[in-house]
Amino acid sequence: MKLHRLFIGLGLALGSVLATAQPTYPHKPIRLIATYGPGSSIDIIARLVAKPLSEQLGQPVIVENRPGAGGDLGTNVVAKAEKDGYTIGFASAGPITVNPNARKKMPYDSMTDLVPVALIATGPNVILVNPSLQIKNLKELIAYTKANPDKMSFASAGMGTSGHIAGELFQHLSKTKILHVPYKGNSEAITDTLGGRTQLVISGVPPILPFVKSGQLRALAVADTKRSPLLPDVPTVAEAGLPGAESVAWYGIVAPAGTPPEILTRLGDEIAKAVHNPEVQEKFTSLGISAGTESRLEFGKRMTTEHARFKELFKSINLQLD
Repeated sequence: MKLHRLFIGLGLALGSVLATAQPTYPHKPIRLIATYGPGSSIDIIARLVAKPLSEQLGQPVIVENRPGAGGDLGTNVVAKAEKDGYTIGFASAGPITVNPNARKKMPYDSMTDLVPVALIATGPNVILVNPSLQIKNLKELIAYTKANPDKMSFASAGMGTSGHIAGELFQHLSKTKILHVPYKGNSEAITDTLGGRTQLVISGVPPILPFVKSGQLRALAVADTKRSPLLPDVPTVAEAGLPGAESVAWYGIVAPAGTPPEILTRLGDEIAKAVHNPEVQEKFTSLGISAGTESRLEFGKRMTTEHARFKELFKSINLQLD
C-alpha cells in the first residue's frame, strides 16, 4: 500500500513538472486568421498546416478567412485579440512590412502589436517577359527598358503585392522606369502578359511554370539567393547581374504582443513539426515554396529587417498605397 501511494505521488509530481514545462490546451478551438480570401495562396497554405497542427495539439485549429485592405483587416483582428494563444494569424509581407510603410494610417503597428511565432514557408518571385520582345536575359531587359521607356509596362497581382514590390525594387536598382499595371489577381496579370498587353510580369513560380515550359513566357531571373528547383536553368538576380534585387515571398504565423513566451514556444515547436510533415512538404513542393527553417527569433529578425528595408525603399521612390 505504501509503495502504491509512492507511485501515485511520483506520478502527480511528474505530471505537475510536465504541465509547467509544456503548456497544454483544453479542447477550445484555436483560430488561425487567414488574411486573404478562400482559394488564395495564404488560405491554401494555412489549411495545409492547420490539419496536422490540429492533430498534434489534439484540438481544432480553425482557419478563419478575414480578407480586406490588403491583409490589414485580418491582421488587425490578431493584433487586438486576447494574448492567450487561441487567436493567431497567418502573416505575409503585405500587412507586416509593406502596408505599414506605404499607407498613411494603419489600425495596428506591425512591429509592436504583433510577435513572431513561426516561419511557415518562402517562395521566390520570377521576372518574366513576353518572348515577342526577343529579350534573353536581365541585362538585355535593362538596356531595352532604358532605350524604350515608354514601351514597357509590368503586371502584378495588385498594389502592394509581392510582385509589385519586386518590380519597384528592380526599377530602383536598375535605374529604369516601367509602368506598373496592377490587377486583381495573378491569373489576370499573367494572361495580359501572354497576350502582349503588358510586356513584363513578376510572379511566384507555380502559376507561370506551364507557360515557361511551353515557351509562352520567358523567365529571365529568379529573385532569390538560390535557384528554384522547379526552374533550375533560370539564374538568380545576382547571377543575372543585379544583386540586391532579391524579393522572396514569405508566409508565417504571428500572435498578439504580450502572449506568454511559453505559449509562443509551444506553438512554434508544433507548427515547425506540422510544416515538416511529409504530406505538407509534398504539397509545398508542388506550390513552388520551401518550408521555413528559421527559428522564432530569426523569423522576427526577417520581419524587422524587411520592414526597415521597405521603409527606406518606399521613401526613396515616394510609394503610397492610399
